[in-house]
Amino acid sequence: MRVNVISDVHGNAEDLATAGDGADALICLGDLVLFLDYHDHSRGIFPDLFGTENADRLVELRTARRFDEARELGRRLWAELDVDRETAIEAAVRRQYAALFAAFPTPTYATYGNVDLPNLWHEYAAPGTTVLDGQRVEIGGRVFGFVGGGLRTPMRTPYEISDEEYAAKVEALGEVDVLCSHIPPEVPDLTYDTVARRFERGSRALLDAIRRTRPRYALFGHVHQPLTRRMRIGATECVNVGHFASTGRPWALEW
Repeated sequence: MRVNVISDVHGNAEDLATAGDGADALICLGDLVLFLDYHDHSRGIFPDLFGTENADRLVELRTARRFDEARELGRRLWAELDVDRETAIEAAVRRQYAALFAAFPTPTYATYGNVDLPNLWHEYAAPGTTVLDGQRVEIGGRVFGFVGGGLRTPMRTPYEISDEEYAAKVEALGEVDVLCSHIPPEVPDLTYDTVARRFERGSRALLDAIRRTRPRYALFGHVHQPLTRRMRIGATECVNVGHFASTGRPWALEW
């Protein structure tokens, strides 16, 4: 049995179309949407609306953790554009989702990332795509548990939830063989991004579940350039399976 696992697709529909090649199933751990490419500031919803120069400035402010100034820049740009923000973003996300969900092979098991819009997924997920969040599924005799979304941060991305709500989803899974989430457990080596030079938010609830239930694997993405891509926590192999947007390569789990 082979399952290919990806995360942080961020608009890469071309490679997504072949991500399941050679596997019995594909698992996607979210962040399908590309709002702004931090490597190529000309790509994504933000530069499409406001231009590359403004995207350069936004990345500069966010990288410097000047989040109040970044939000003020965004407010000014939206006011100048004189369109409804939610309507414009949803239209752009829908265009991306149409291409991305069409590229998923059958079967695909997917959960949300922190930049995704969960309320739209049911409109685009084909019968061969199973969306899971705080739920379990058996694949090839092993139990996989899925926890989508991220925790609240100054970035205020679309699908950030409270620590309590996130922990409840983790708790609902019980014991699983493979724990799948968008964000990593709260371990400094797994949450530090070496390019952004900051710690992303990891989950204490995930870490506690790993220590308590001892799954064989804990798979996640979110941190695009992690200090450590793979480490053991007790009996559990923890693996960062992103950043698919730049690599175009899935991580394979075989048994």
